[in-house]
Amino acid sequence: MTMIPLDDISSLRKEYKRGDLIEQSIPEDPIALFAQWFSETGAMNISEPNAMILTTVSKEGKPSSRAVLLKGLEQGSFVFFTNYESRKAQDILLNPHVSLLFLWLDAERQIRIEGKATKISIQESEQYFATRPRESQLGAWASDQSKPISSREELEKKFKEMELRFQGIEHIPMPEHWGGFAVSPLSIEFWQGRIGRLHDRIQYQKQGDSWTKQRLNP
Repeated sequence: MTMIPLDDISSLRKEYKRGDLIEQSIPEDPIALFAQWFSETGAMNISEPNAMILTTVSKEGKPSSRAVLLKGLEQGSFVFFTNYESRKAQDILLNPHVSLLFLWLDAERQIRIEGKATKISIQESEQYFATRPRESQLGAWASDQSKPISSREELEKKFKEMELRFQGIEHIPMPEHWGGFAVSPLSIEFWQGRIGRLHDRIQYQKQGDSWTKQRLNP
């Protein structure tokens, strides 16, 4: 095994100079600021700007993180889709408190979100499922997400079985075990890298139907 010397790791360093985050120049609503930042990532050609790290906690209290894709921002909630029998979904059904993390290194920005996840309606999930590429729809039927499988060949065999099952069917139905979650935020923190590690951190917290904001030490 090739080891990377710790000295080499500790010397990795970058100065952040792309922008700032000042309370007086940002919206009172964090969703508006999120939308602004998300829009700005398009001009930077950032790869997969809707990729976010979702962290859940199991019934044993063990955290687990993975990347998922943001597929909607509905009434201030962050929507993603998954297999409801997956580990992440089973965690959420036991403990709905989750966190989301957007990391846009090229923009020197990070957004941390803490909130509560709930299932969206079957109708909303079906509407999105109908827009997915056919291969993705078949994959939702073929994959028992998070469950062990003997080999790649076995997975591809199951996929081909689904191709045959739905051959000639124009509109593939959504599996009962598949659908979306909406994360309603309770806290949203925006991070902008600054020189000398004196980064800007502004945290919004939900208070009833409104938001408060405060600056945090970097």
